Amino acid sequence: MAIILNLVLKNEEATQQFSEQLAQCSEGINHAIVIYLKGDLGAGKTTLARGFVQYFGFDRVKSPTYSLVESYQNNIINIHHFDCYRLSDPEELDYIGIRDYLGPNHIQLIEWPELGKGAIAEADMTIALQGDDNQRELLITAHTPIGKQLLQCVNS
Repeated sequence: MAIILNLVLKNEEATQQFSEQLAQCSEGINHAIVIYLKGDLGAGKTTLARGFVQYFGFDRVKSPTYSLVESYQNNIINIHHFDCYRLSDPEELDYIGIRDYLGPNHIQLIEWPELGKGAIAEADMTIALQGDDNQRELLITAHTPIGKQLLQCVNS
């Protein structure tokens, strides 16, 4: 059974703070983590992913819209930010070895996951965003024990 949390974030700064809190909560989990980011264009998926990645000390974070995946790795973490928006076929993800991005301490942030269906791993957590620059609503769903642990952490 999924556990759901609904949050309203008043501005982009609040989205940044939430993403940093989520990153902090993921820091101690020694398993692969898969987080789906869903929402319309401009809903804040990349803003959320950028804040998450920056928490781990990566200053230059760019959108993977054209490259499909941007990876950020150091001696602490391996983060892989996927954007499936421009996929013509989910099989393209197999060609880049998406399953190789699922080791311990690997985190996948996947935008437009519905376009990668069949090739991407099941989500531990789904974050559905809606709204604009002024206010965003997040519907967070935990699907697995890891997802539930993350959700409890960000909700504390």
